[in-house]
Amino acid sequence: MRLPIALPLCATIALVGGCATNHSATPSATSSIELSFLGRYESGVFGASAAEIVTYDAQAQETFVVNANSGKIDVLSLKNPALPTKTSTLDVSKDVTNLTGIELGAANSVSVHNGIMAVAIEAKIKQDRGYIAFYKVDDHRFITAVQVGALPDMVTFTHDGKQVVVANEGEPNDEYTIDPEGSVSIITLPNDIAALRQKDVTEVSFRDFNNGGTRAAERPAGLRIFGPNASVAQDLEPEYITVSEDNRYAFVSLQENNAIAKIDLTKKSVQTIWALGAKDYNQTGNELDISDKDKSIQLTNWPVLGLYMPDSIASYSVSGKTYLVTANEGDSRDYKGFSEEYRVKDLADLNSQLALTNTLKHSIEGKLEDDKNLGRMKITSTLGAKDCELVKGAPTNCTFTQLYGYGARSFSIWNGETGEQVFDSGSDFERITAEQLGEKGFNTSNDNNKSDDRSDDKGPEPEALTLGQINGRTYAFIGLERVGGIMVYDITTPMKSQFVQYLTSRNFDAKVDTSAAGDLGPEGMKFVPKENSPTGQALLIVGNEVSGTTSVYGISSKK
Repeated sequence: MRLPIALPLCATIALVGGCATNHSATPSATSSIELSFLGRYESGVFGASAAEIVTYDAQAQETFVVNANSGKIDVLSLKNPALPTKTSTLDVSKDVTNLTGIELGAANSVSVHNGIMAVAIEAKIKQDRGYIAFYKVDDHRFITAVQVGALPDMVTFTHDGKQVVVANEGEPNDEYTIDPEGSVSIITLPNDIAALRQKDVTEVSFRDFNNGGTRAAERPAGLRIFGPNASVAQDLEPEYITVSEDNRYAFVSLQENNAIAKIDLTKKSVQTIWALGAKDYNQTGNELDISDKDKSIQLTNWPVLGLYMPDSIASYSVSGKTYLVTANEGDSRDYKGFSEEYRVKDLADLNSQLALTNTLKHSIEGKLEDDKNLGRMKITSTLGAKDCELVKGAPTNCTFTQLYGYGARSFSIWNGETGEQVFDSGSDFERITAEQLGEKGFNTSNDNNKSDDRSDDKGPEPEALTLGQINGRTYAFIGLERVGGIMVYDITTPMKSQFVQYLTSRNFDAKVDTSAAGDLGPEGMKFVPKENSPTGQALLIVGNEVSGTTSVYGISSKK
């Protein structure tokens, strides 16, 4: 196993935010927790999203799991965390159809607060408006439902339970001929949830940021707006939500747009949008393995950039200041009617050229079309290029001055007042998984055991994320969607966050579609503090999309 580290050429490449970084994989001397696997529920369905988003109710001691394969919510008893047991299933789409007469699609998200459960359900045609359904937790009784925006992808309660906030992603159809607006719905809950009406729903739109709109000048430089013929409101795709501790703001990840929107929950309007910039992989500490064809682990600096493009987002407060934590997964738009996704070696086929500084050009000479080097890297055609011609929809005869990939293979912490990045885990995830898994498990995908399979794309692909407080310290739990496993960091002091543990239940010697393979594709997480746990031990519940399993981890204090 080789892990060569090249010297940086940071000063020769332009980058929003400069070259400063702050990361550490040194175990924290003050951290004293340890994650251990307890048990899992197996749906028996492989590769069909049978376990995605999870939540937990302390009084009922039940976990609610989004089963996208069935389109329903699975209810698991967690009275014995080592043996989660399915007790019932909620046909949420059918319940709403019986109320409204409108046929719906699958559930996407679930959240619980004070005995009430909210479920986000997409329309049968995803570009149509979806619904939020409400249930009583104690008897799983359907209460009512209200309509929200197109493709409600995430739902959460504010901490005081007075509002429900929904990220309406508004994805286009595959032909890219219908592209609904992305939006955020704010549902104000009455004291009696049965009295909820459509008038209690406010849809926060991004239309004012459209060209010619009253807030067009407020769009930040670097905000990615690139869908064909799309307005800003159509192009923005809200993905995930976190609510500040004081319930004043919701922060919404705009994944494809590489941005975060800050929503004022009192004024029910967009306060600001932050563009997140790009990560410099040519900087020491940001090494990556860039090819899936080199048959070895090669963590090296390259003169390329990565768009953060966070999926999950969480928040916490330190000395009265809000900080945001993001899992920097990355996601391209790759549709039948439009795709931004190319490989570096495709530049030659598109009659395009790379025009970097002489120093950078020297470092990649002869490697642009080499599958064992930079040629395999997936890049976007929408950034770093100029003078392009569109030939049958493909960017041709371009001059690329920079190469941008998807995701940052890391998690980051951002200032909730300014949007400034205060921490990034750098190359920790690839380096730590390389050290602990070796070549056999390094950058495998979640549906095969092929080593190095995801190096050309987004590496370990951090997606799931949740935070928890234990013994007065704050921890981030990050799920690696592709290679699998959970990264644990002590983030009590944001700027000095420290790696604590990496744990995986995956068995790389077993066939991926068998029970012996363990958990594959962590998609959603829920932290359960010890005071809400059935056993008095803090827990981490994980929904694993590919294996269709819901796994439970215990969190113990180290002796």
